[in-house]
Amino acid sequence: MSASLPRRLLAEFVGTGLLVLFGAGSVVAALTLNGGRLAYAGLGIIALAFGLVVALVIYAVGTTSGAHINPAVTVGLAAARRFRWAEVAPYVVAQLLGAVVGALLIVAYVGSRATDFGSVGLTALGPGVNGLQGIVAEALGTFLLVFTIMAVAVDKRAPAGWAGFLIGLAVASEIMLIGPFTGGSVNPARSFGPYLVNQLFGGSTPWSEFYVYIVGPLVGGVAGALSYELLARPGVAVPPVTAPVEAGVAAAEPATATEGEPGRPAEVPTQSRREAPSRSETKT
Repeated sequence: MSASLPRRLLAEFVGTGLLVLFGAGSVVAALTLNGGRLAYAGLGIIALAFGLVVALVIYAVGTTSGAHINPAVTVGLAAARRFRWAEVAPYVVAQLLGAVVGALLIVAYVGSRATDFGSVGLTALGPGVNGLQGIVAEALGTFLLVFTIMAVAVDKRAPAGWAGFLIGLAVASEIMLIGPFTGGSVNPARSFGPYLVNQLFGGSTPWSEFYVYIVGPLVGGVAGALSYELLARPGVAVPPVTAPVEAGVAAAEPATATEGEPGRPAEVPTQSRREAPSRSETKT
C-alpha cells in the first residue's frame, strides 16, 4: 500500500460504512418485510449480502488501505506483526465512524421502521445464550475470518485474485453458523454503529451485551492470525518489526528463495487483488 495515511483512513471509513449499510441494512429489510421475525432461510440471504459487500469492498479499496473494515482484523494483523501498532488506533476510529454513518444511512432511507422492526440491524444474543457462550461463538467466527485472511490475502503463496471472494465466503459461513446465537457480528464496528444509531433514534438497545462483540472478535482475531503464523510457517524465525515495507505494512518475515533476495525482509501482500508482488491484510 503506497497511499498516505489520511487516504487509507478514508478508505476504511467508506468501506466500513458500506459494510454496515448493505450488511446490517439487509437485516433491517428482512425483519421489516416479516414483521420483526426472521427465519433461518432469511438469515442465509443476510449472510449472502454480508459476504458480497465484504468481497466488493476488498476489491475496491484493498489496494488502498488493506480493506480491514474491522477492528478485530486490524488488531489481529498487528498482533501477528503484519500491521503497524502505531496505526491501529487511527484505523479503528475510522472504522467506528464509518459504521455509524452506515447505520445513519439505513435510518435515512428506511425511516422509523429501521428502529421499530429492525433495530437498525444490531446484533444481540439469541434466546438462552449467555455472555460466555456469545464470546466463544464470536471468537470462533472471527477466528475463521482472520485465519482465511492470513491464508488468502497475506500469504504470498496464495493464488492471486481470490482474496475478496474467499474472505466474503468466510463471512457468509460464519453468519450461517453463529448468526442464530449472536447475530454473527465478528466485528466490533459492525455492532457499534447500529447500537449507537438505534439508541439515538429511540430504539431498544442491549448495551449490556455489547462487551460480547468486543471481547469475542478481538480474541478470535488475534488467535486466528497467530495460529496461521504458527501452522503455516513452523520453525521460521520472525525478526522484530523495523521499517514498513509499504506505507502502513510492517516487514514481519525473512525472505526465502521464493519470497525475496537473501537477507531482505519479504513484502507483506495486499489483501484484495494480489497482482504480484504486493498483497495486503484485510475486514469484515
